[in-house]
Amino acid sequence: MFTYGQQANLEQNLKCNPDEVGADLVSVHRGGDITYHGPGQLVGYPLLNLLAKHGDSGPADTAAYIHDVEQLVIDTLNELGLSNASRKTGFPGVWLDAEIAQARKICAIGVRVARGASERRTMHGFALNVSTDLSFMREHIVPCGIADYAVTSLAEEGIAATMFDVVNVVSKLAAKKWGNENSTRYDVAWAHQPERDGLSISVRKPDWIRPHVNHTSEVLLTKKTLRDLNLVTVCEEAGCPNLSECWKDGTATFMVLGDRCTRACGFCLIDTRKPLEPDANEPARVAEAVKRMGLEFAVLTMVARDDLADGGMQHVASTIRAIRNENPDAQVEALISDAKGTDALDAVLNERPDVLNHNIETVARLQRMVRPSAGYARSLSVLARSRAVGLTTKSGFMLGLGETRDEVEATLIDLASVGVNIVTIGQYLRPSAQHLPVVRYPEPSEFKHYKTFGERLGINHVESSPLTRSSYHAKDAHRNSSPLLHV
Repeated sequence: MFTYGQQANLEQNLKCNPDEVGADLVSVHRGGDITYHGPGQLVGYPLLNLLAKHGDSGPADTAAYIHDVEQLVIDTLNELGLSNASRKTGFPGVWLDAEIAQARKICAIGVRVARGASERRTMHGFALNVSTDLSFMREHIVPCGIADYAVTSLAEEGIAATMFDVVNVVSKLAAKKWGNENSTRYDVAWAHQPERDGLSISVRKPDWIRPHVNHTSEVLLTKKTLRDLNLVTVCEEAGCPNLSECWKDGTATFMVLGDRCTRACGFCLIDTRKPLEPDANEPARVAEAVKRMGLEFAVLTMVARDDLADGGMQHVASTIRAIRNENPDAQVEALISDAKGTDALDAVLNERPDVLNHNIETVARLQRMVRPSAGYARSLSVLARSRAVGLTTKSGFMLGLGETRDEVEATLIDLASVGVNIVTIGQYLRPSAQHLPVVRYPEPSEFKHYKTFGERLGINHVESSPLTRSSYHAKDAHRNSSPLLHV
């Protein structure tokens, strides 16, 4: 893959048709010119909130941050046996023999720092050539727009280090530079493979996860209201086991932006055919449903809409506004996708829902198998951005996909670290034989353990039981997560 920053000169520095050499060409929101990413290259994205350059407000010191990233790579190369690694005046990145005519670039750096008075998040990072096929950089592009100097790799310099060796050094030094004595490493790429066989879908479920279904008059009335207004609920679309209980109480989770999702997560029952255009009248209909049902606490969720430029965030924001205009006393929880990590998320944050919910879904190691179009770090960044603007923030994940106790506890630690207030934990139930298998059914006592563990970390409220879902007891969870007022 070739990526290029906003100031790239492709006419001068792209020397091939990417399709003809089997590469993609992708524009990215970072500094720097064109570069190459491929097998044998270690790409590192430090995700940090930087201090302001001057006092408590203002922009971050981007130059100092780039210096830190360069130093991390230089220290790594020194430890691996390349004592001639350093900076080169006037050229970002890390170089070998930087001060002579045979200087060679071994690591490219392209970063972006979000600007704002209170938000100085780092994005992008470094690309270190370990055993990279350098022909892509020598024959097909002018890497970083630098034609006068060569590129190199650890392998070409005679360092027989594996990718695992390099990661060991980088992670150790990064934790020392940016972490603390409590930093913990969790591998994903070469951790043991996810369990793909699991239990047969015909295996009888334990008694504790077979919900009682009762279509009372309240359930039927809720269903009629939703049908009259042509609305979709995640309760039905995702096959929620708590539908009867919630609808009996006159609550439902409204799913906006249609009933077709652009992502094909391995656990989800939602339709993945091509979505229809958003319905501009949907926000008003949701607001009317909240009014008819007399809801004090309205929950919105959405399908992922990667086909839309803003990921559907403006539509969600419009729905929040419509509910509040029609129901001034109602509180609103919004369960959203990750908006691909873009600033489109601000449309929802600016509406300040009473709860901002974004599910991390599973532990870091299982992300690629469970939701290949999303990512653990990106989800944490969405949650961190919500907390940074002072919103009550919620997330959730499933058990039963092959995670270990240590991994679940590490996930709770990560959620607590970014300030999440509410966490939901429930049993994964396989919707069909085409979905990921259930690996095991943890007993209720294990769910209770995670509730205790999470709340001891400082998470205000952990709703953890086999039948818990994202919106289960949402109103009570919000109430329990709010600090008590002492007069």
